[in-house]
Amino acid sequence: MATTSTTGSTLLQPLSNAVQLPIDQVNFVVCQVFALLAAIWFRTYLHSSKTSSFIRHVVATLLGLYLALFCFGWYALHFLVQSGISYCIMIIIGVENMHNPMMIITQKITSLACEIHDGMFRKDEELTPSQRGLAVRRMPSLLEYLSYNCNFMGILAGPLCSYKDYITFIEGRSYHVTQSGEHGKEEIQYEKTEPSPNVAVIQKLLVCGLSLLFHLTVSKTLPVEYNIDEHFQATASWPTKVIYLYVSLLAARPKYYFAWTLADAINNAAGFGFRGYDKNGAARWDLISNLRIQQIEMSTSFKMFLDNWNIQTALWLKRVCYERASSSPTIQTFILSAIWHGVYPGYYLTFLTGVVMTLAARAVRNNFRHHFIEPPQLKLLYDVITWIATQIAISYTVVPFVLLSIKPSFMFYSSWYYSLHCAGILVLLLLPVKKTQRGKNTHENVQLSRSKKFDERGNSLGQNSFSTTNNVCNQNQERASRHPSLKQ
Repeated sequence: MATTSTTGSTLLQPLSNAVQLPIDQVNFVVCQVFALLAAIWFRTYLHSSKTSSFIRHVVATLLGLYLALFCFGWYALHFLVQSGISYCIMIIIGVENMHNPMMIITQKITSLACEIHDGMFRKDEELTPSQRGLAVRRMPSLLEYLSYNCNFMGILAGPLCSYKDYITFIEGRSYHVTQSGEHGKEEIQYEKTEPSPNVAVIQKLLVCGLSLLFHLTVSKTLPVEYNIDEHFQATASWPTKVIYLYVSLLAARPKYYFAWTLADAINNAAGFGFRGYDKNGAARWDLISNLRIQQIEMSTSFKMFLDNWNIQTALWLKRVCYERASSSPTIQTFILSAIWHGVYPGYYLTFLTGVVMTLAARAVRNNFRHHFIEPPQLKLLYDVITWIATQIAISYTVVPFVLLSIKPSFMFYSSWYYSLHCAGILVLLLLPVKKTQRGKNTHENVQLSRSKKFDERGNSLGQNSFSTTNNVCNQNQERASRHPSLKQ
């Protein structure tokens, strides 16, 4: 029989010993595999067409709390207690000043608090188009609130989703197609055939398998800590140091690819994550996807990396901080991201460095990129140079995030003579910095999502109600508003 404590169940200790992995990691993986199977069962037997939203909410919540209990022991009760306290506070004080120590729960509570505040305590004309689309117009019931925070699909690894998207999924309105009616009002015209997520789930599970294999084999042979090894620092040439820095941080990423892609697959298997159809009519299951691996590894700018890494956290930071900051939104957003991650000094070093790198990269891009658009050969050269610079800068920035402690982090930066810090500051001092326009791009994205109602053959595609929220923030990533985050 499983015994639980603050470190979770020890039922799988023999398996942990056999694979030589910590029991917490084994519990996490096994519970996520169980969640994947439960998601398939949930979609098959508790489909919205077969049972009520009440049953779906109850089952999703109970399964989520059980997984939390198995992984974290009785500490998992904090999920329930703090969620309940937060719910009461939202009712009593109108969802102002919400904070919570748990990362995913914190994201969900603060997101919902802002959405309720926008929908119930602010006038429509005060809202940006994205805030208007996310606004919640009525207070959720306690069951809806607990289900949103503690459902089995996202309680262990997320990803974050908007409250409106989650409720739409539970109530079975994911595939309703709407068209603009008279006077600009949207009316439901018909319900499209529900697409199968099976292909998307299998593809994502293949990515999980490859990422896990890479992590268990290659990653362990390339530790980030070797960057501060005294012998390595004393004997390695600068090209060797640069190459090892990049390769070691590259090898550190597959564990995140595994965890986030598996979490996405679990949600898809339950039927959650559909975001309409592409121009070829293929179903898109990336509504709450948290990363785009190809774009990450081929990033030619700091912004491109941030736009494709931990996407839902970046959107959360944009919605609750960047769009609402009265001054210095980039700095405030990085500080919030550091606080959200925890108390390790390495987090703060990474995010403070990230502020300098982001602002410097933005200044360089704004001042030089337009000179290298034509001819194609010149643009290719520019892309190669900026890819190298971006990968080195990202690796340099996140080393303290991996090392965590203050002493080894400063040892690393000292061994590099704080070179990229100095280069970034010089760039900011010497190049003109263009001020950001936070509302403009969001509005452009809304117009984009509203205008895409016909395919290439002229057939009406309508608008998928399930994807309305994230259309505001996910379409046309290169034109979207800046929303920095380096969460790993």
